[in-house]
Amino acid sequence: MLTMKKVFYLLAFTAIVWRCTPADQVNPVITSPAANVTAKYSADFLHDWINLECLLVKETPGCFPPQAARVFGLTGVTAYEAAHRGIPGARSLTGQLNGFGSYPMPQADALSVQYHWGIVTNAAVAEIMRFSFGKSLSAANLGTLNKLEEANFEVFRKEAPSKAVAQLSQTLGKDIAAAVFEYSKTDGGHEAYLTPFSKTYKLPVGPDKWVPTNSKFPSPLCPDWDKCRPMLASNMAYAVSPKPVAFSTDPKSEFYKIALQVYNTVKNATPEQVEIAKFWADDPFATCTPTGHTFGILTQLLKETNATLEKSVVAYAKLGIAENDAFITCWKLKYDYNLIRPVSYIQKYIDPNFKTVIGTPPFPAYTSGHATESAVGERVFIEMFTNGDGAYPLTDRTQLRHGLGIRKFTNFKQASEECADSRLFGGIHYDMDNKRGLQMGRALGDNVLKAIQWPKNVK
Repeated sequence: MLTMKKVFYLLAFTAIVWRCTPADQVNPVITSPAANVTAKYSADFLHDWINLECLLVKETPGCFPPQAARVFGLTGVTAYEAAHRGIPGARSLTGQLNGFGSYPMPQADALSVQYHWGIVTNAAVAEIMRFSFGKSLSAANLGTLNKLEEANFEVFRKEAPSKAVAQLSQTLGKDIAAAVFEYSKTDGGHEAYLTPFSKTYKLPVGPDKWVPTNSKFPSPLCPDWDKCRPMLASNMAYAVSPKPVAFSTDPKSEFYKIALQVYNTVKNATPEQVEIAKFWADDPFATCTPTGHTFGILTQLLKETNATLEKSVVAYAKLGIAENDAFITCWKLKYDYNLIRPVSYIQKYIDPNFKTVIGTPPFPAYTSGHATESAVGERVFIEMFTNGDGAYPLTDRTQLRHGLGIRKFTNFKQASEECADSRLFGGIHYDMDNKRGLQMGRALGDNVLKAIQWPKNVK
């Protein structure tokens, strides 16, 4: 609670700053309560932060898909918490996210009408990225992060009513990030980038069970990721799947048929199918992972529609929460069933010389992480950018930065289904993995949209 002493000090300090600060460093127009809303702020700086996060994910050791989804999720939550006070009718995520109420957000001062929401968000996002990448963040990338924060602040502080308000805004942002980071320390994924592979996990043994597919990765990736705390507890209801097709080596069996489908698809792949497989591969350390790809699409959509800071923080929070939980639910199923990958089955029972189009990742098959995460993106995009029909002329340019081309779609469902199909075209997933992943991701995405009281009609 703000004391009278603190109010007096703040007002006195502000008055001194007003008298001593050169005119070109302040905006002499005091913002009225009605005008200081997040919708008045550009989101360009926040889009730059998401693009930088893609680079950091790509270049930070240990940042595999589950870890990357968690980092993007924390960034989305932090950006929303930093800017939501400037959104009419918006509620904090504290008390709405799983366990988040135990980590109260810093309270804005009584003069919060004066806060510069760009400064608050800039400071908060910079700080949560420093915290999230932690010990593995290179000195060069830390320097890039710090420079971006400083450059944005230099621009924004000239827009603030005074130096005092600019400083208060910066402090509030950093305090918000610190609170979110404290919350993250107890979710089960804290510093997971340091030890992404488990050397103690005892692999189940059996003809239907996963075995390593690459000598570089003899241990499975994140077998205990399902123990991480989901941001929405209700999302775990979707981590229940029909059992995969019963395993069999009989050429007449259903399992043999779905493996043969993979084999025939790869052997007879068209040039476009090969292109699709590579476009959506999203390999860690070559790209910014599947979640980074989907966040990149969101950033592109926000830019195309001239979304303000208001709509941008809401969109990043929705997608971040959904992506974080998509990998927790998907990983639960992967290690519940520990299903053998197509390449292992095909080489043993169909063709020992079989090769996949893209590399098989070091974890079980069922279900597909790509299908799951792209489907949550589909649901968020439909809700944020269409009237509900999903129609949108999307040209995905996000992979140009990784040396790949573009893909065009007429609606968001088409894009997510192509992402799912890409895993079949690449030879690394059975079709049932992809279909179940899409089903689970859509349900999870819809739950994120309805289970949280999001602000309405954001711009």
